Amino acid sequence: MVNKSTTIPAMVAVIALTAFSTGCAHRSSGSQQTHPAAAEFAAGLRDKVTADAMMAHLSKLQDIANANNGTRAVGTPGYEASVDYVVNVLRGSGFDVQTPEFSARVFHAEKPVLTVGGKSVEAHALDFSLGTGPDGVSGPLVSAPPNNLGCAASDYASLPLRGAVVLVDRGTCPFAQKEDAAAQGGAVAMIIADNVDEQQMGGTLGPATEVKIPVLSVTKSVGVQLRGQPGPTTIKLTASAQSFRARNVIAQTKTGSATGVVMAGAHLDSVPDGPGINDNGSGVAAVLETAVRLGNSPPVHNALRFGFWGAEELGLIGSRNYVESLDLTALKNLALYLNFDMLASPNPGYFTYDGDQSLPADARGQPVVPEGSAGIERTLVAYLKSAGKTAQDTAFDGRSDYDGFTLAGIPSGGLFSGAEGKMSADQAKLWGGTADQPFDPNYHQKTDTLDHIDRTALGINGGGVAYAIGLYAQDLGGHNGVPAMADRVRHVLVKS
Repeated sequence: MVNKSTTIPAMVAVIALTAFSTGCAHRSSGSQQTHPAAAEFAAGLRDKVTADAMMAHLSKLQDIANANNGTRAVGTPGYEASVDYVVNVLRGSGFDVQTPEFSARVFHAEKPVLTVGGKSVEAHALDFSLGTGPDGVSGPLVSAPPNNLGCAASDYASLPLRGAVVLVDRGTCPFAQKEDAAAQGGAVAMIIADNVDEQQMGGTLGPATEVKIPVLSVTKSVGVQLRGQPGPTTIKLTASAQSFRARNVIAQTKTGSATGVVMAGAHLDSVPDGPGINDNGSGVAAVLETAVRLGNSPPVHNALRFGFWGAEELGLIGSRNYVESLDLTALKNLALYLNFDMLASPNPGYFTYDGDQSLPADARGQPVVPEGSAGIERTLVAYLKSAGKTAQDTAFDGRSDYDGFTLAGIPSGGLFSGAEGKMSADQAKLWGGTADQPFDPNYHQKTDTLDHIDRTALGINGGGVAYAIGLYAQDLGGHNGVPAMADRVRHVLVKS
């Protein structure tokens, strides 16, 4: 799962549309089959997708990371080996597999040097920050008021910003928007203070953003200290960005309607700092094992398409590229999209994406949530209830690969076991976890390994992946259904 406040990057699509992207599934000539009742089919598929099988996939992904400097990040041999593994498993199950390429950029930075009032301060460079020369950039530290998040140039109108290093709190808008507003006001650099307690605040300005000033992050506690002790500030940062090409993985069943395609996806890449076994090997394992158990020609009413995305951790690049490659007909042929990102957190929550927009307004923001998403949420909530878990909402906050699909008007939903946020006391009572601890303390760390997978959560959520895919494979209608073809509203995303 990508960090909060990520700017979704624009990029140049390099994919030629394939038969999968246009929805031209091949209905087998002998596909005049009797389709099992949807719930019965879904339950049978759920029972076939076992924790043992998913753990076996995770073990392979861990082995790949171990053999490649502890990472499966895009732009590394570990990612390429991960792609090859998924492709080989799918082809071994009879699927025709496509690996469309896309362009992306990766950021490298040395540890920044930040001094305030002559004292060294621990800081982190946001991805795609502008670097500095050897002497760095200097200026007085100017703090925006805590309720002023620096999202617009007008937010800085009362501050002596020109030539200053500005300190703002995280929240509300993308980091790149804050950077642009501060640069317009004449700031020479920006420091963003975290708004939650965590060891390090990551984030990206986006690989396509024209960044004008260096941008660092500090923890919440350091931000409080800096507000109380401003002084002359210097930032030194050596940073660079590199362009590269990467692959998604796409496979589709040969059976089922090509005008009612059910798509399920999970991002395949890790962050550079770790193997990414929960984030997002867990989602990959569940979707992959579901595809294996279905095979290439299951007795389904609707075609099933599986996507394994690259460069999610750099800003949802692979999935966004894929959606941008679809014309209006291909988008209309996609009935819905199911997203699975982090399913086995060690202190797990049981969340479903807020398809009915029942979260309070301040918690949900203003996402695009297409008609039909509420039905998907109801399906997943009911599944979790049957598994003995009471679901709670998680916002469509733009942090995972559903984002391009919802922007294009495709009903979406999914399961999530929690990331860096902390479990509340009420949630601990509800789910049996540990209160005031992160759902996943290994999020984006080198410790996101096989040893820290919660096997119970993997089994429950992996079963939910299979159940939802199986249900919609047979029936798109009813109370939990999505709009019929004639009622689908789609939007072609502009390639940038």
